[in-house]
Amino acid sequence: MRLTALAPFAIVLALPLAACAQSQEDAALRAAVASETRPEADRARDVFRHPYESLTFWGLEPGQTVVEIAPGAAGWWRNILEPYAGATGGTYVAVDRIQGGLGVPEGSADLVLVARSIHNWHVAGRTDDLMGMFFAALKPGGVLAVEQHRAAEGADADVSAPTGYVSESYVIAAAEKAGFVLDERSEINANAKDDRDHPCGVWTLPPVRRGPEQGCQITPEQRAGFDAIGESDRMTLRFRKPG
Repeated sequence: MRLTALAPFAIVLALPLAACAQSQEDAALRAAVASETRPEADRARDVFRHPYESLTFWGLEPGQTVVEIAPGAAGWWRNILEPYAGATGGTYVAVDRIQGGLGVPEGSADLVLVARSIHNWHVAGRTDDLMGMFFAALKPGGVLAVEQHRAAEGADADVSAPTGYVSESYVIAAAEKAGFVLDERSEINANAKDDRDHPCGVWTLPPVRRGPEQGCQITPEQRAGFDAIGESDRMTLRFRKPG
């Protein structure tokens, strides 16, 4: 009888411990985002890319195996994810080139992150192929996290992709074709100022800021207007592998 009486009390005691663990997990991610080891230029872009909010939305957790696709030389997400994985007992895998596979065992990843790359894959005719690889790499229940420059709905991907944009419905259809289920979408990285009408595509905007030096013929007045837009309007999607 005494054990029965104490059981609810034990559960109550466990709740603050769980809350404390969650607080520590959040603190590790906040520390990775706020770290001064991140380049100053990276941290200056947080106002546009919302790293803490985006990673939380995607479901990043301590101890996960996270695969980032095409992190790039600057490694904007890598500079957060790799230290976070090290601090929480997780694994970070950067996949720079995809030739026949991702280089990780199938069914081993908790989260695959794809940031600002899908327009390139459409131009290269590889969207379906790569989505299939991401699906295979993830564990059942694993997450495909997508951040992508967003074209207007109804836009022809053959026209929009070379400018850096594809529609949200294009990405959803490609992911679902591979077997993913759309878990949730967010407007964390939306930018209503971006009308997508730029002389040199999305690369006219910050942070690339193409100008006459790169063959993009814009005036100083136009440059000021594009800078005022900020970074692109972006979709933020979370897909899940059933299981």
